[in-house]
Amino acid sequence: MSRRHSFYARPLLAAAAAVTVLAGTAAATPAAASPDAHTTTTATLDDTYYQDALGKTGAELKAALHTIIRDQTKLSYSQVWNALRATDEDPANSSNVVLLYTGRSRSKNDNGGNVGDWNREHVWAKSHGDFGTTTGPGTDVHHLRPTDVQVNSARGNKDFDNGGSELGNAPGNFTDGDSFEPRDAVKGDVARMILYMAVRYEGNDAFADLEPNDRVNNGSAPRMGRLSVLKRWSQEDPPDAFEKRRNDVIFDRFQHNRNPFIDHPEWVGAIW
Repeated sequence: MSRRHSFYARPLLAAAAAVTVLAGTAAATPAAASPDAHTTTTATLDDTYYQDALGKTGAELKAALHTIIRDQTKLSYSQVWNALRATDEDPANSSNVVLLYTGRSRSKNDNGGNVGDWNREHVWAKSHGDFGTTTGPGTDVHHLRPTDVQVNSARGNKDFDNGGSELGNAPGNFTDGDSFEPRDAVKGDVARMILYMAVRYEGNDAFADLEPNDRVNNGSAPRMGRLSVLKRWSQEDPPDAFEKRRNDVIFDRFQHNRNPFIDHPEWVGAIW
C-alpha cells in the first residue's frame, strides 16, 4: 500500500499527568500534577500489581503480564455503554464523551446506530478471531472506545497502517482498501490497545489466541497488523493524561485489570 507521510509525534504535556488513585474511584477530570507524579504511581504498581513481571523480557514477560491482567471482572455488552461514559468522559465537559478517531466531544446520551450518534468501536476488530460481542474480548473496555457511527463504519474491520485517503468527516484519519490510519493524537493509544489484546487473550480461556503480525488483510484470522507500524506509533505517541486516566478508571471501577503498555510503554519493545 502507499505510504503517505512519516508520523510527527506531538510534544509531551509536562504537567498533564493524571494522579492515580489505587483505591476508590478515579476523579472525573484528570488533575494537574508534577511531571514525576505518574512515576511515583508506576513505582507503587511495580511493588504490587506488576511485581511478578519485573526483570523479565520477551516471551517470559508476555506470559507474566498475561497471568496478571487475565484476572478481571468481565462486563456484558450492554454494560459497556455506561463504562464508556465514564472511561472516555470529556475532561472539559462531564456530560460528554470524547470520540476516539475524531477527537470530538459528544453528549453521553447520543449513543446508538444513527448518523450523528456514537457507538462502541472494537479497536481489535471483532471479526479478527470471530469473537463478536461475546463477554470477554467482545466486551473488554480496554479496546472498546466511543466513535462516530460513520467513522466506525469507514474503519470497518481493517488492519492499521499508514496511508490512504483522508476521511472528509474525520480529518487526520486515512483509509484505503485494506487499512486504516487514525489521527496522530491517538496512534499510540490504538497501538497499545492492540498489544494489550495480544497479551490478554492467549487462547487458554475459550477464545482465540490473538496476535499482532506485520501484514494487513488479515480477514477473520485472529491477527491484527501492521506490527512494525504499531510499534512505531506507540513510541512516537506516548501515553497522555487522558489515556492514563482511562486506564485508572477501568482498573478502579470496572474490570480491575490494567493495560500494562500504558503504565510501561517500554514493555512494547521488550516483548516485540
